[in-house]
This record gives sequence, C-alpha cells and structure tokens, in this order.
Amino acid sequence: MTGIADGRVVIVTGAGRGLGRAHALAFAAEGAKVVVNDLGVGLDGGGGGSAGPAQAVVDEIRALGGEAVAHGGDVASGEGAASLVAAALDAFGRLDTLVNNAGFLRDRMLVNLDEDAWDAVMRVHLKGHFLPLKHAAAHWRAEAKAGRAAAARVVNTSSGAGLLGSVGQGNYSAAKAAIVGLTLVAAAELARYGVQVNAIAPAARTRMTERAFADTMAAPSSAGAFDAMAPGNVSPLVVWLGSAASEGVTGRVFEAEAGRITVMEGWRAGPSADKGARWTPAEAGEATLKLLAASEPPGPVYGA
Repeated sequence: MTGIADGRVVIVTGAGRGLGRAHALAFAAEGAKVVVNDLGVGLDGGGGGSAGPAQAVVDEIRALGGEAVAHGGDVASGEGAASLVAAALDAFGRLDTLVNNAGFLRDRMLVNLDEDAWDAVMRVHLKGHFLPLKHAAAHWRAEAKAGRAAAARVVNTSSGAGLLGSVGQGNYSAAKAAIVGLTLVAAAELARYGVQVNAIAPAARTRMTERAFADTMAAPSSAGAFDAMAPGNVSPLVVWLGSAASEGVTGRVFEAEAGRITVMEGWRAGPSADKGARWTPAEAGEATLKLLAASEPPGPVYGA
C-alpha cells in the first residue's frame, strides 16, 4: 500500500457493512485512523439497532494493526452528528476526512409510497449527509480561523438513481439527487476553509442493491477472478478523494463501478433559442421541439 492516507483521521458513516465497511478498511490500510459509524439497523432502517456491525469492523482494522473506534449514534440527528465529530476529536485529536455513506431503502412505486417511507429515506440519506457535514464544517471553520487550516475532505454518496432516476425508488432517487446539490453548495462555501467536497455515484453488490441487480451482481465463480461488483472496487477512489493527494478537486461527481471511474457532467446549457420577445404557446412548442431534436437524449431511468 502507498500510505496515501497516512496520519489522517477519517469518519465513515454507515460503515458496518457494504460500501462503508470497504471504505473504512481501505482507509485503514492506507494509514488512516478511522471512526466507524453504524446504527446496526436492518435494510429498511428497522430492527432497533446494534453496536455489533461497527465494532466488528473496528476489530478487523485493529487485527490488521490499524487504529479505529466505533460510533453508534444516529447521524441524521443533531446530537448524533455532533457526537460523531466529537468522537474523532476525543479519540484522535483531529478530523481530516468525512465520508457520508449511511442509508437504507424503503422502495415503493409512487402511488404506493406513503409519507413515512418518504420521510424516513429522505431523513437518513439527505439529513444524514447534511448534519455530519455541518458539524464537521463548523470544526474546520474554527480551525481555519485559528490559523490551523487543514487539507480537509468530504466525500458524499449519491447514486445513479439520483442522476438518472430509478423506477420504484422515488424517495431514494430524490434524496440522492439532492445530495448532489448539497455537494455543489458545500464545495463552494467551504473552499475558504481548506475543505474540498465531492460526491460519488457507486455501483456495487451490497444489501441495498442485491434485489435491484440480482441478475448481474453475482460474485465470480472462479478463484482469483475479478469480482466486478465487490464494494471494495469503489473504495480506492474514495480514499484518494479523502486524501491530501486530491488537492484542487472539488465540487465534482464521479461514478465508480468495477474497474471504471467516470466524471459525471451534470446540468449544462444545451441548445437554446431566443426570440427577443414573448413567445406564443404554439411558437414556444415549435421552438422547443427543434431544440430537443438538436439535444442529447437523456440516459434511461433505471428499471424503465
């Protein structure tokens, strides 16, 4: 290993399983000290919670000679997010990187999606990104004002569902799209404090994706074969974005899947027409059809 994260203190939320666990292990392998956050709830956020998953990852890291502590707080609450940042400072005396990853699913078609399922998914994904980011940013702002600006990094977790949409996941897609907007604002606002903020849209085999991609996400059958959908394939990009080596990269969204990294290029001005005066509805429609014919078609919605 290169030790690209040597000496850095990294928080990973939702790190008891799946992508979060892979990120935590990858950071530790590169020399980081890791705060492993996880509530230990079920796929839909139920189950009462358990300290087991977070502690198991901490034990793995320590068994490999690394340093880590567990945190079982709810990052979608102000108290939990504040205690998460405090856990890093209490255990290791600093905070360098925040990886927002926690989430769960409550999938329904829109006509069957109730308010509780909407609110729960928006809360864990969007509020669960906002609050840790807010508390970490407050710490980094205070450090910068005290003359101790760090090479701070935030890696948020969006999704292809947030970029393209996903049938049966209106709540999840909306939350993941909002995370991109939050990322762009945070990158602009926090740059003055030495903080870089980026987002990833990962694809990997986890509890959250096993049903959606059951036909394409099986592990390889032969020993030594490349497991294209292993969560650990996403982690190298996350570790690099979370390290000082990513200096100058902020406000970007990356898709990461198997051995592929893609820079996602979002909303940009495409074909345009200007009459110089008010259109009639018929004129607006005629002009719009011509613009659409000259534009790039959107990517297909997942599951359509």
